[in-house]
Amino acid sequence: MKTRLHHILLAGFLLSAPLLRAQDAVADYMLLYQRSNGGWPKHIGEVKVDYTRTLSDNERAGLLDDKGRNDATIDNWATSKEIRYLLKAFAKSGNRSYLKAAEEGVRYLLSMQYANGGFPQFWPDTSGYRKAITYNDNAMVNALNILWDVTQHRDAFASMDTALMAPARAAIARGIDCILKTQVRVNGSLTGWCAQHDHRSFAPVKARSFELVSLSGMETVGIVAFLMKVEAPSAEVRAAVEGAVQWLQRSRINGYTYGDVAAPNLPKGRDRLLQPDAQGVVWARFYDIETNRPFFSGRDGVKKWNVTEIEQERRIGYAWYGTWPKELLEKDYPEWKKRVQHS
Repeated sequence: MKTRLHHILLAGFLLSAPLLRAQDAVADYMLLYQRSNGGWPKHIGEVKVDYTRTLSDNERAGLLDDKGRNDATIDNWATSKEIRYLLKAFAKSGNRSYLKAAEEGVRYLLSMQYANGGFPQFWPDTSGYRKAITYNDNAMVNALNILWDVTQHRDAFASMDTALMAPARAAIARGIDCILKTQVRVNGSLTGWCAQHDHRSFAPVKARSFELVSLSGMETVGIVAFLMKVEAPSAEVRAAVEGAVQWLQRSRINGYTYGDVAAPNLPKGRDRLLQPDAQGVVWARFYDIETNRPFFSGRDGVKKWNVTEIEQERRIGYAWYGTWPKELLEKDYPEWKKRVQHS
């Protein structure tokens, strides 16, 4: 009953208050898109949510009717980016509806976490691979970073309800436990993480057809960066960081850069490939767990050992190589090492 009344009041509030909408149009649209469970979708159907696009009154009314949809997610920065934006908008405007929406977003994150500490990609819709513990595109790490900021109660997060701090702290502890349990061991040595792990067994699992079981050169970086935030890391956390850093060091590919190249004979006139560069260094997105060889896969789900072997649409439509670990290895890890040695 309370939720229904809230929606009725919110509808009248947003549809009849042009002066308020002028305060921060993006924040007001975020209120409209927020689901009744507190989270946000990343798409409406096949259309990406765009908070800068002006909505008609009919579209606003439709969004209010859709409050109960189960499409809320932490994928592609959804929910975390809205929480951060709304808190900044509250700090500038004093509009408490922004603060309340951000707090509901945090409650959504707390609600979606599994008892074992993992976060699914979507919730409450956990169909298919959406139920997996999802590190892909930093989904779980983004959620944990929000909860970390809640516990710090500083800057934009200083205005949040202090009652959220204790459950956020407990959720972080569970999340770290999950991270430690999902780290992949190869021949007894700790390495990195897969982009997805089974929500019960913690084993690496595939997601989309071209996202196979692997060690991830991208997602591992975000996980390690989060573990480095722990102020008094346990021996297990230190071992996790050291193992992952050593794996990233072993997995670097020297002598190349990666990016778009002109290809007039191909669709869109470009390709995306490795290019020789004596000073360059890259990492692959996916490494075979047994051999640590970089691999690639098109929409047919077949593992290939060279990016040129997959269809051009996937070559230019996915980040198969990157420099994600560079700053972590050159700056963040040495600083962390120095800090923990003196703690």
